[in-house]
Amino acid sequence: MSTHTRRQWLAMAAAAAPPEPRTVLRVPFRSPGAPPLTQEQVAVSLNGKPARVVRLLAPDTDLFLLLTLDLSGDLSLADAARQTILKRLAELPANVRVALMRAQDSLRVAVDPAAPRETLTAAIEAFTIAPRPGLLNSIESAQELADSIAARAHVRVAVLMVSDSNVVNYREDYSNPVVNSSDSGDMSRRFPEGLIKEKIRQIKARMQTGESPLYLVHLQYLSDVLNTAYQTGLQDLVRSTGGEAEFCRSIAEVPTSLNRAFDWIMQSQYLAEVESPANRGRTIDQLVSAGGREIHSRPRRQFTGKGQR
Repeated sequence: MSTHTRRQWLAMAAAAAPPEPRTVLRVPFRSPGAPPLTQEQVAVSLNGKPARVVRLLAPDTDLFLLLTLDLSGDLSLADAARQTILKRLAELPANVRVALMRAQDSLRVAVDPAAPRETLTAAIEAFTIAPRPGLLNSIESAQELADSIAARAHVRVAVLMVSDSNVVNYREDYSNPVVNSSDSGDMSRRFPEGLIKEKIRQIKARMQTGESPLYLVHLQYLSDVLNTAYQTGLQDLVRSTGGEAEFCRSIAEVPTSLNRAFDWIMQSQYLAEVESPANRGRTIDQLVSAGGREIHSRPRRQFTGKGQR
């Protein structure tokens, strides 16, 4: 076969082949500053290749907020958080829907997003602390719920988790107890934080298929070995979703940290919907840029196609 004929056949085959299946991939990102970005300013690349932005939802568009409370410790910390949350909720515009979630003993809905703001306010005022924390057991479910909401409507979705959890108070024992007390070389003696690190590593790996950003305000910073590993792991986990975490070292920092988290969500969170090849099961490196503006987004995700348009 001549080179010319081969080229003709290849051209015919390409013309006859159906177009590559494509889907719309949602890429949340955060960009602080003014003025708000426009669709023309935002560029998204997937695995190093430019992707067409078909829609950009800016901070003034509809938002669905999953406010998730995990309170099991100091009442003074819980009260300081409650007062700041109530103040910020009173300032929210009408196009922000808020669902109140309770994290203890698995993730549960405390107030439906369709409920009046007065009902939400009353529920937060009456919110009781629990004997044990539930953050680790709820964080995956919170993101899955957020993703399922985002898949059904063109809205921005975020999860704000507020917790005062102490790792030693979980029902599970994450203290990595010595397996062999007669073995001086038992690694659990040297790395008592090993179990909690592995727990968070597993959660992070499973959450690579998610898309919704998580924000965490932890009301108390604890400096012992186990809690240091726990808090460092939480921060890494939350940042891997494109969100951010704040850890309060005093009660005076609680309002500042919560206000900062609300500002991240309300004033700087965007959602870009981009065209993407519909290749499920692959890892996607995401890069968002906007003419030199500061950008925070999930750097990588495992694409499943679930819920995508």
